[in-house]
Amino acid sequence: MGTSDGFHPDLAADFDETARELTRSRVHHVKAADISSDTAQSEGMRRFAALTGRSVGSQKLWMGETAVSPNTLSANHHHGESETAIYVRSGHPEFVFHDGVAEVRISAAPGDYIFVPPYLPHREENPDPHTPAEVVIARSTQEAIVVNLPELYPL
Repeated sequence: MGTSDGFHPDLAADFDETARELTRSRVHHVKAADISSDTAQSEGMRRFAALTGRSVGSQKLWMGETAVSPNTLSANHHHGESETAIYVRSGHPEFVFHDGVAEVRISAAPGDYIFVPPYLPHREENPDPHTPAEVVIARSTQEAIVVNLPELYPL
């Protein structure tokens, strides 16, 4: 028995190989209420996955969002082979990396975009004592890759 999404009534519920191929030839709509918190979480940062291999069958793209509490910073980390694009939806997050000489801090505002190259050690911070920050994230790998590091270092 198929599921009825109003557009593809014959899409198999058990996602056999034929159904999987059908999903590659349709537009997917993930509603805000349907994003998944089944991702790596850390104190002060709530991560949500929207477009993933699991949710829409993407092969080269992961997209989601992160809500960062006031006075919060991530661990130092990199995203492996992923290119990472970030859109600042609200708040004033900061992005910190090491340029080979010293730490560099980029202060962002709503509407700004940030690009993080593959394997570049960095961290995200929300130094604001009262206002959360929200960012939308897209990565060039199917699923999120986060490799935590003991410190920032130049490549």
